[in-house]
Amino acid sequence: GCVLVVSVIEQLAQWHNSTVKAAMERLCNYIPGKYQIICHMLCCIDKEMNADVVCHSLKLCKQDPGQPLCHLYPPPKVKRKHSPSLFHALAYAGQKHLLILITADILLTFAPFFMGFSSVCAFPLLANLCEKIKYVIRNKLPFEDFDGDKFSTFPTLRGYHWRGRDCDDKNATVYPGRRPDNWDAKSDSNCNGIWGVDPKDGIPYEEKFCKGADSQGVVLLGDSAGAHFHIPPEWMTVTQMSAKSFTNLPMAFTDEFDWPQFSEITGFLNSTIGGWTDSLYLRLRRRNRCNHRDLQNISQNGGSSGNLLYLIKSLARNQLLDNPAIVIYATIGNDVCNGNRDTLAHMTTPKEMLSNVVQVLRYLDSRLPNGSHVILTGLVDGRFLWDNLHDRYHPLGQLNRDITYSQIYSFLDCLQVSPCSGWLTPNETLRNLTSERALQLSNVLKEIARSEKFANFDIFYMDFPLKQTAEEWQKMGGEPWQLIEPVDGFHPSQIAGALGTSITWQKALREWPQVLGKENPFNEQIEAIFKDQGGH
Repeated sequence: GCVLVVSVIEQLAQWHNSTVKAAMERLCNYIPGKYQIICHMLCCIDKEMNADVVCHSLKLCKQDPGQPLCHLYPPPKVKRKHSPSLFHALAYAGQKHLLILITADILLTFAPFFMGFSSVCAFPLLANLCEKIKYVIRNKLPFEDFDGDKFSTFPTLRGYHWRGRDCDDKNATVYPGRRPDNWDAKSDSNCNGIWGVDPKDGIPYEEKFCKGADSQGVVLLGDSAGAHFHIPPEWMTVTQMSAKSFTNLPMAFTDEFDWPQFSEITGFLNSTIGGWTDSLYLRLRRRNRCNHRDLQNISQNGGSSGNLLYLIKSLARNQLLDNPAIVIYATIGNDVCNGNRDTLAHMTTPKEMLSNVVQVLRYLDSRLPNGSHVILTGLVDGRFLWDNLHDRYHPLGQLNRDITYSQIYSFLDCLQVSPCSGWLTPNETLRNLTSERALQLSNVLKEIARSEKFANFDIFYMDFPLKQTAEEWQKMGGEPWQLIEPVDGFHPSQIAGALGTSITWQKALREWPQVLGKENPFNEQIEAIFKDQGGH
């Protein structure tokens, strides 16, 4: 964190031909007020000191005994008789009094930013709030949910960006996805906006338009790719940086740097982060307007077959009262991805994968209404990442053409925080072995779909459509690297998600039309009445 922030400050000074202090003030003016804790530093950084030197001087970066010295930039050249190193640069910086000057009280203020959540929660006045936030983070349930039905009227903190928006947060029997109460003649019990009685014939609108329409919701059980992890590149690209760049920081922070409202399974808002939004939910809604708001994105950063066993418990579905659902099971990488040095030893084995997935499916069978569907998605072949990015410049390296993705990957791997040591590595053998394990795990999913039977849903398998997505994008004149998130160099981009939705939908239409349900012939009529009556 320190290296990234200091890099941006130093590049701002370079781009605007200003002092580092002026660059810090400029960055602080860009960041929304309550997130300016980072700006309480008093600094005096010499331009010859790179971010590694600064952060080691601050003791925010360190070298543990027996571990390599991790650095993003080459050690600065200093006038010594022997070869320079980062240690020598630090000593030189100390001699020249170029270290960052931070007073004790400012350190106390600034430390929690790097020390993490728990240190902030040590303050008694914040203890109760912290406990609630930790509960939300741990259980992936809405922070603001007054009636306890797992749906919210608040967008972030696991609110309606993640699940359909509640239309009455004081009534636990009113929520998206339920079968209508008495055809919603008097109120909107399922939050799809269709309720009341047609004065022409006395028939409730919900009965007239939605009865027998195969209404169903969509649920994603996934990882950071499904949650749509995204760090805006303009946060790190000084040539594009302005006050507008950080207007979405509060929203991103309270959504765990995920953007599920634009994602390929449950996205429902027009993208503001590039590309366009196309999702399974939007297509199901267009196919049947009665499906409005029936979505749940039960994903987490780091999601894998193992921790989904816990995450699945936040599912909101009542077998007796709710509509069926299409459940997408998509943990596309974390069963083979980790940041450990001995990464192969920490990958999920085929036996573990079988056990984990079957347990989740049994839980779903006890919760999903009859007539539901489950689609198991295979793991991605992550060799695509290194092949298309390793020699390109990262956003941090675009100004001076000095930082490639290969360097970023190596830095993160050295720190043992790489999102995937097996794929984000120059070691071709290791990349191949990681893909080999991913294929083994995908074959486990394929066999489960072929052989396992459940009472309340049928089950299907599909490969992750990366190859088809890349081919389609190249036909449109795009480059493969544009399908990868530019800052982390690891996740599918907004473009990749939208194209993947189209490919998945076409496959479903060809091979499993029963999953998608029939097209509602009243869609246009519903929309017309919806507009005439101002939303209901």
